[in-house]
Amino acid sequence: MARARESLIDLSATPYYHCINRCIRRSFLCGDDVYSGNNFDHRRTWLVDRIKFLSTVFSIDIAAYAIMSNHYHLVLKVNREEALNLTNDEVIERWYQLYHGCILVDRYKSGEELNSAYMYRINEIIDEWRARLYDISWFMRNLNEFIARKANSEDNCTGKFWEGRFKSQALLDEPAILSCMMYVDLNPIRAKMADSLLESEFTSIQERRKQYQSFKKQTCKLKKSNKKPEFTVLQQPKSLLELGCSIDKNTIPFTLIDYLALADFSSRLIVPNKRGRVVKEKPKILEVLNIEIESWLSTIQHFRRHYANFAGSKSSLMQYAHSHNHSWYKGTA
Repeated sequence: MARARESLIDLSATPYYHCINRCIRRSFLCGDDVYSGNNFDHRRTWLVDRIKFLSTVFSIDIAAYAIMSNHYHLVLKVNREEALNLTNDEVIERWYQLYHGCILVDRYKSGEELNSAYMYRINEIIDEWRARLYDISWFMRNLNEFIARKANSEDNCTGKFWEGRFKSQALLDEPAILSCMMYVDLNPIRAKMADSLLESEFTSIQERRKQYQSFKKQTCKLKKSNKKPEFTVLQQPKSLLELGCSIDKNTIPFTLIDYLALADFSSRLIVPNKRGRVVKEKPKILEVLNIEIESWLSTIQHFRRHYANFAGSKSSLMQYAHSHNHSWYKGTA
């Protein structure tokens, strides 16, 4: 049975959500279209650029993404606290990057003196915009509509581009966040579109891996030249939510080194005959979260089959279901 979006996205339960949308037409979103013979790889750049732009407007961070041939995956974290701490002028500035606004707010921006009734209405409008700046539905609306209009214009046609509204999964605990991010990052490898993390085009793991390799090369050069490094903190892609630790609520609760090691380990599990050996020891993250390798492999290969609209351990699923007057939610802990 379909559920209302407000029951699927509950920020009091978790700020992390996995969002998916799929193209409806036979002509591909990206890649080679076997029907028309055209190549639409450039549309992947549209999506990545738009996602990153919207993350600077909305108080929503990108934890992971993967742009596939006819669909895309996003793992988003809603930063409600950031949106609530924005000043009225900051809210207006962000909103005007997407929309024209309204006459009353234009008068306020121009410095015109307005009476209390006008200011009361202006504050109402700004509060409405503020709430939309941490609303995943508005984020996805701005992403999907932009891409649909641009693709339709390129194809010289009208009509639906996406099969429907986006699908979402609430990630209720750390194992769910980790396994979902890995599921998204390993999409090209699982689909046999790439053989390694660095070859996984238009994914967040490729960005993180390239940035990490660049940092390592720079550090090695400085060591060889006996120069003191200008910075010791490992730099991460600015457009992505940083991997950090459980203590810092503004980062993903895993270290970058551990996550990259787990991604490499997982990719070798999926493609066992790829170059390099598979490490037999369990990666550190899996040890800490007490996840067995067999269970981990099944989850990162079939994440969407294991869970419906909510993902997490058995206790997390039960707790969240009871808080919404349900007996249980579908899920394999």
